[in-house]
Amino acid sequence: MTAATQPFQLTLTEAARAIADRSLSPVELTDSVLSRISAVEPEISAYATVTADAARAAAREAEREIAAGRGRGPLHGIPVGVKDLIDTAGVATAAGSRVRAGRVPDTDATVMARLRAAGAVLVGKTHTHEFAYGTITPQTRNPWSTGHVPGGSSGGSAAAVAAGAATFALGTDTGGSIRIPAALTGVVGLKPTFGLVSRQGVAPLSWSLDHVGPITRSVRDTATVLAALAGPDDPRDTAGPAGSGQQSQDYGRDLGRDLRGLRVGVPVNFFFDRVQPEVEEAVRHAIDALTGLGATAVPVRIPMAEYVHAAQWGLLVPEATAYHQETLRAVPELYSEDVRLLLEAGEFMPATDYIRAQRARTLMRDGWHELLKDVDVVAAPTVTSTAARADEPLLHWADGSEEPVSESYVRLSAPANLTGLPSLSVPVGRDAQGLPIGMQLIGRPLEEATLIRFGGAYEQAHRPAPELAPL
Repeated sequence: MTAATQPFQLTLTEAARAIADRSLSPVELTDSVLSRISAVEPEISAYATVTADAARAAAREAEREIAAGRGRGPLHGIPVGVKDLIDTAGVATAAGSRVRAGRVPDTDATVMARLRAAGAVLVGKTHTHEFAYGTITPQTRNPWSTGHVPGGSSGGSAAAVAAGAATFALGTDTGGSIRIPAALTGVVGLKPTFGLVSRQGVAPLSWSLDHVGPITRSVRDTATVLAALAGPDDPRDTAGPAGSGQQSQDYGRDLGRDLRGLRVGVPVNFFFDRVQPEVEEAVRHAIDALTGLGATAVPVRIPMAEYVHAAQWGLLVPEATAYHQETLRAVPELYSEDVRLLLEAGEFMPATDYIRAQRARTLMRDGWHELLKDVDVVAAPTVTSTAARADEPLLHWADGSEEPVSESYVRLSAPANLTGLPSLSVPVGRDAQGLPIGMQLIGRPLEEATLIRFGGAYEQAHRPAPELAPL
C-alpha cells in the first residue's frame, strides 16, 4: 500500500496481504471503509443498515487475534456488506420490504456464519429490490453516474463494492441479480453452480433458481470469497440439489496461467441479439483478448434460446407467489406496487404452464451440457446494455422494437439460472458515457476454477488495477 492509497481503495487481496504483513490493521481498514460509507451514502444509498459500532468491535477483536498468531485466513479483518435478504443475527434483515420491517433474526444464514468464522467484518446490510423481485434496486444509485440505476436485485452490494464502501459483498442471483449489477457498476460478480453455496437463512424468491455468491473488485478476490462460502452440503438447505458434497477448494489455483489448450465458445445466436453496439464491441474485443492469451474460439449455437424467457418467468412467477401467498393475502398494501402486481399475476398461472417450464428447463440443461462438451466456457455480454437512466422504463432497439429495462437485463443472464451452470461477470470496458460494460463467462457444473482462470487471465492482461467509481 502506497502512502497515497487509502485503505478503502484496496482490493480484498491487497488488504489481506497488508494485514498479513502488519502494514495495515483491521481497525484501520474498517475505519477507512466506514468513513467512505459516510462520505458516499448520501450519493448512492447502498445500505439499508450500517453496523458501525459492531464492525469496529469485530475489527478490534480481529486485530487482537492476528497479533496473537490466531489468524483465520485471508478474510480475517476484511469489511463486507451483506444483502438485506440474508439473515444476520442481531441485525435487521427486512428483504427491502415493509412486510418485514423491524425483523431481527436470532441466527445467521449459513453463508453469514461462514464469513464470521473466516473473520470477515460485517459493516452493514445492503439494499435489495424488494424480496429480490426486480433488477433495478430503486433505493440505490449507480456510483458511476447517480442518474442511472445500479441494476439489481443486489444493487446495494454492487454499488458498495464499486464505490469503496465495502471491500467485498454478498448478493443473490435468481435471474442475474449478482451479475447484472456487477456488470452495470464495473465490478466482478459470480453466480456459482446451483447448490454449491448454501441458501439456508436467505429469503427465497424462486426455490429452483436462487443462488448466493460474491461481488468483488477482482477475480482473485472472488476465488478467495468462494472458498469461504462453498463447503459440504448443508442439510438445512432443502430447496434443491446441493453441491454434490463438494469440499471447499482453492478456486484460484489456476490464476496466472495462460489459456493455451482451452476453448471459448462464441455464440452465433441469442446472446448478441438486440444488444447495444458499444456492449457488443467491448465483449467481442474481450473475446479476442482471450484468444490472444491462448484460447481457441469456437462458434456455438445456444440450445432452445427461444424458450428462455417463457421458462424463466414460468418458474419464477409461480414459485415467488407460492412463497408470498399468505402475506400477500393478509397485507397486500405493504408490498410495493411493482412487486405486488407480479405476485398477484402468479395466482393466475396454471399448473400446466409451470410443468411445461420445468420440462423446458430440463431439455435446456441437457442441451447446454452437450454444448459444453465442445468448449470450456461460453463468453457473452452479461447485460444487453449499460445502465439505464433511473427514469427510463424502456430500451429502444435498432429494429424498432421496445423492451422493458427489467426484461432486457434478465434476458442474457437467465440461461445460467435455468441450467444451474456457474457464470462469472467481469468488467471489459465502458461506453461513451463512462458507464461500465460486463462480459459473462458460463462454464460446466462445479468448474468455477475454470471461469476464474479465464476471468483472471483477461483481468491481469487488460485490467490489472481495478477502478473505483469516481465519486
